[in-house]
Amino acid sequence: MNILKILKKTMITIVAITACIVLGVFIFIKTAPQFGKQVEGIRLSEIKASPNYQEDHFQNLVETKMDMGLKDLGNVMYEWLFNTKGKSPSQPIPAKFDLTTENINDTSAHITWFGHSAILLEIEGYKLLLDPMLGPASSPVPFMTKRFPYEEPIRLDDINDIDAVIISHDHYDHLDYHTITTIHEKVGHFYTALAVGEHLRRWGVPDEKITELDWWESSSLGSLKFTAAPARHFSGRGLSDRNKTQWASWIIKGAHHNIYFSGDSGYADHFKEIGQKFGPFDFAMVECGQYNERWAAIHMMPEQSVQAAIDVTAKRMMPIHWGGFQLALHTWKDPVERAKAEATKKGVQLVHPCIGERIEVKKEPTKAWWLDIQ
Repeated sequence: MNILKILKKTMITIVAITACIVLGVFIFIKTAPQFGKQVEGIRLSEIKASPNYQEDHFQNLVETKMDMGLKDLGNVMYEWLFNTKGKSPSQPIPAKFDLTTENINDTSAHITWFGHSAILLEIEGYKLLLDPMLGPASSPVPFMTKRFPYEEPIRLDDINDIDAVIISHDHYDHLDYHTITTIHEKVGHFYTALAVGEHLRRWGVPDEKITELDWWESSSLGSLKFTAAPARHFSGRGLSDRNKTQWASWIIKGAHHNIYFSGDSGYADHFKEIGQKFGPFDFAMVECGQYNERWAAIHMMPEQSVQAAIDVTAKRMMPIHWGGFQLALHTWKDPVERAKAEATKKGVQLVHPCIGERIEVKKEPTKAWWLDIQ
């Protein structure tokens, strides 16, 4: 009888602790600001009018399935936990940032890469930040998916006088609460895919500084024209907001440059359509990392990334979405090495600057800096 009582008390204790943990997680997700906010009310009615919004969520142009079976999930977890060789660099990545330089003239365009998909684009007198995930971890909590070590850290205080921020979608490795709340007063305007602006509003960005665009819609900033274009991906920051915000790639066209930013995307025919409508591009930043055959519908293999650059008719390609975080099962150098091999095979001019290096988009290709790092 005593044993039964002990077992009963133990079970009650376990259930109570589990219930408290579940309740705590639920409250955290519902109240912590980094999870953002879903669109409601009149604004939601406007969002639903989008031709890309159906059955209470945004959809891709082609069928895109992402669900994995229990066996696949088990294999992924095993590889993630036990096959760690080469997944992150064994030493700090060379990085030296100089964010105080000015444009040489109003006809130039320069790129500074922060790692992953975060880019400072100085174009024809304007300073733009693309997907500025500049924080230490691409997750809602600081102990998960930490940034690779850099020889020199990213200093948010050095980022000033930004004319515009462009955001492709609301995943944590592209939209960072810490970065936005730190820099938004130094940013002139924010351009996002539909419904993503609601997160910014919760984080203190004034409504008049936010422009949300549906696919194929455009907005201008002085001599620059920004166009949101399709991508093949998904969205969400919490447990109940999957695909409640849109995802997009972006076309940035000035008087002297035409630049493409892919955001995140699986391979599909939308790249050819973008090339036909808006190409050729002088420079294309194309997702190339965090891929796996199990989720190929939403993230391209490196060889597909090179083909995407060909499809959009880009003169030069820069692989992005690598070099910052381990979010997949491949080695940290695999994306650029595979992309470089495919680019050589297909005759595509590949550009791969060091993190923090400021390069002119029309200059010679950069060196293979990763070769000396394990």
